[in-house]
Amino acid sequence: MPEYVVSVGMEVHAELMTVSKMFCRCPVGFGGMPNTRTCPICLGLPGTLPVPNEAAVDMVIKTALALNCTVPTDSVFHRKNYYYPDLPKGFQVSQYGETNPIGYNGFLEIPAADGGTKRIKIRRVHLEEDTGKLMHLPGGGSGVDYNRAGVPLMEIVTDFPPDIESPDEAKEYMSQLRAILIYLGVCDGKLEQGSMRCEPNISVRIKGSETYGTKTELKNLNSFKSVQLGIDYELKRQSEVLEAGGTITQETRGWNEQTLSSYLMRVKESEADYRYFVCPDLIPMHFSDEKIEGIRATLPELPLAKMLRFEGDFGLSHYDAGVLVSEQYWADYFEKCVELGADPKQACNWMNGDFARMLNEAGQVGLVDGEGIEDKPASRIRPQHLVELIGMIESGSITGKIAKSVFEACFATGKMPSVVVEEEGLTVINDTSAIDALVAEVIAGNPGQVQQYREGKESLIGFFVGQVMRKSEGRADPQSVQAALRDALK
Repeated sequence: MPEYVVSVGMEVHAELMTVSKMFCRCPVGFGGMPNTRTCPICLGLPGTLPVPNEAAVDMVIKTALALNCTVPTDSVFHRKNYYYPDLPKGFQVSQYGETNPIGYNGFLEIPAADGGTKRIKIRRVHLEEDTGKLMHLPGGGSGVDYNRAGVPLMEIVTDFPPDIESPDEAKEYMSQLRAILIYLGVCDGKLEQGSMRCEPNISVRIKGSETYGTKTELKNLNSFKSVQLGIDYELKRQSEVLEAGGTITQETRGWNEQTLSSYLMRVKESEADYRYFVCPDLIPMHFSDEKIEGIRATLPELPLAKMLRFEGDFGLSHYDAGVLVSEQYWADYFEKCVELGADPKQACNWMNGDFARMLNEAGQVGLVDGEGIEDKPASRIRPQHLVELIGMIESGSITGKIAKSVFEACFATGKMPSVVVEEEGLTVINDTSAIDALVAEVIAGNPGQVQQYREGKESLIGFFVGQVMRKSEGRADPQSVQAALRDALK
């Protein structure tokens, strides 16, 4: 059987974080009673006229610039014509053409397997309106919820021929793109709620062939893992069809999360079927150089650049740096800790370890300032807590074991580590006479192990250190304990 390789083009839709919809003043929100956020405009009733949402346009310009796209001086909206129950007007306001979209000819870089980066070319970034949502009713049949109809929707499409050549690269592309959109503040990136949706276009060909295969579009992918599994499944399915002498049909397929398999939804339309034409109800948009450069000036440091800086400046591993930059508030928290004097690697270890675990269990977030985000309150732990805790460990005031219990108390109460240590009497025992007394107790209570040690089994030193630390409730200085034990066991 010949070796088949996969090529993946990505179409990503992102709902923009505006207050109102794209062409009317209906509020944007997730969930709620069906059809309660609608009006004659977003329902497409006769005689209504749309008015573009300027904030949505600016968000797309911002995204286009972050993805290294060209932003044209002039751009127009088109009508994409097709009939489906979730499209109340019988057409979708969208954008069409090679150089008309708000952004085109860009790229996004993702981490490569060799430690460098790989460039994924972006064909276009355009603005459109979202559709409604079909719902299966308990008594049978289907209904349509138009609350989502008209929500500003940004589409980001990769170029052809595809640069993504594996399920892992597709997952990394999605991860990087999601992080960028969150950093820019244009989309919340919640795949599980549908505010960010991915439709990979997947084709396979024999390795070495320059002719690309027929693509299939995969829908209903609500996680990075689903994207990865779906592409992997299509690679195997299409390879088996071709190997059996069959042909691949250009079609849209759905992803079944339970069976981890795809299924036919419909034969895919071509561009000609949509009968694109310029929307007569919307005036052309003009973007001056001043406007574009003004938006460019607001761009933050993007996730990949920040991750590479964390690796280079602070010596963090690729994995740890990636975890830190996955959310902007988390990266900001880390940088504040370092700014206040914490050792970068120690701050990273505490944040990605115990602190992240506690936040997850408590349903909280770690913020430099603020009360919380969405439905998650901010933790009482501020960067100052971590900085002081790390400093106390480094100075020898407390041991690593004590630090964990101190941090638990700080997390629960919001008290500073020094206050917890003083109130609970948790300072390290450095007094040699006190340590000698503990060592003597341990040696007297374990004559068998003492004999084995003196007969050459020196690995038992760890056992003795553990016993002393237990008796001291973790407060004895480990180095002093080990030195005292070696002297006493001679």
